[in-house]
Amino acid sequence: MPTPFRFSRLFLLLLLLGSLAPGYAQAQQDTSAIKTPPIRNVDLGNVDVLPNTDTKGWLLLDKDIQLELDGAVQNLYNFKYDKAEKQFRSLRRRYPHHPMPYFLMGLSNWWKIMPTNFQTKQYDKIFFAYMDTANTYSEQLAKADPNNYEAYFFLSAANGFDARLNAERHNWRRATFSSKRALNYLQKSKEANGLSPEFLFGDALFNYYSIWIPENYPLLKPVLLFFPKGDKQLGLKQLRTVADNAFYTGVEARVFLMKLLHNDEHQTGSALPMAQALAKKYPDNGYFERFYALLCFDQAQFAECERLSKDILEKISVGMPGYEAASGRYASYFLGYLMQFKYKDVAKAKDYYQRCIVFAESNGETEGGFYLFANASLAKLADQTSDKAGAKRYYSVVADKADHKSPQYKEAKAWLKKNKG
Repeated sequence: MPTPFRFSRLFLLLLLLGSLAPGYAQAQQDTSAIKTPPIRNVDLGNVDVLPNTDTKGWLLLDKDIQLELDGAVQNLYNFKYDKAEKQFRSLRRRYPHHPMPYFLMGLSNWWKIMPTNFQTKQYDKIFFAYMDTANTYSEQLAKADPNNYEAYFFLSAANGFDARLNAERHNWRRATFSSKRALNYLQKSKEANGLSPEFLFGDALFNYYSIWIPENYPLLKPVLLFFPKGDKQLGLKQLRTVADNAFYTGVEARVFLMKLLHNDEHQTGSALPMAQALAKKYPDNGYFERFYALLCFDQAQFAECERLSKDILEKISVGMPGYEAASGRYASYFLGYLMQFKYKDVAKAKDYYQRCIVFAESNGETEGGFYLFANASLAKLADQTSDKAGAKRYYSVVADKADHKSPQYKEAKAWLKKNKG
């Protein structure tokens, strides 16, 4: 059984579908292609006919707006929030009744929340306010013109993000309501897939996850009987199309491809260059940097993993935006492992493992992963130096927190049983 998501898998399909908009940040494709790309290689097979609609006034397709916002989008993904928001506010002054500037401002606040693994709540109110405003102006556009697919794009996007954060906060009623709206508007906006790769993003996620979920969680199959049938391989193909062509959703598609290839398709070797490109393009994005470090660690590229991990800890120490305890937990564990097994420096290994534990405890991420690995490593090191008290302390944490089927749990229980008293 795959590792559970942070929130209910039942919401995954609906919530991820809403990610139809400029950024949220996780990646694939050569990121050099993000500068105001022309619309090309769009797979028109995803729609029966091109919609007969007037796109005049659609900011989403306006090349001048894309050129204007290129620097802002780069700043957003590089965690230069103030610079990005200054340009988004400029757009709002000129288009006060269009959803795009409000959605972008909401997205900026989303990216202040996301690197913390959603631990911080200080940006929740302003995030929801911007998404609500984007919804309001999108509804006005749709009411004035039922064929305004740009309005449906933003309605799906804003509702999707609203649902995702509400799900993280366990506000299930609101998450359900918003996710249903996101799916409803997605079905309307997909009619415009042939107009721009931006519209294809949500359809790609639907196609992939509507197949992936029942494959991995058979108990959810009855729920999915009420959904249109998807196509996982088509979804991956569509994501690549978006990654290669979209201005706003291109980075999002790369991120999803990176995560899908690593977490679900078990193709970490293919995900690694995507992560590398993102980290290179946005060197001050803590989420991208830690994900790249993770893949380097997984692929035994230890020199690069070490460089990245030290850089992450340095940026945390100077208080750079977006470099939080979650990233510190990754980096300190990797360095502890390298000090223990590559450099044979037990003192430094212990220090980094202990720092990993502190980072994990500081934001409540103590249910598994690096927190347990660090405790297990410290327990072994203590046992090797006949520090029984230390070994007992760390193994007790593992026995208390680890899954009972995991090797870490079994090892801890065996040691504790052997060393009673």
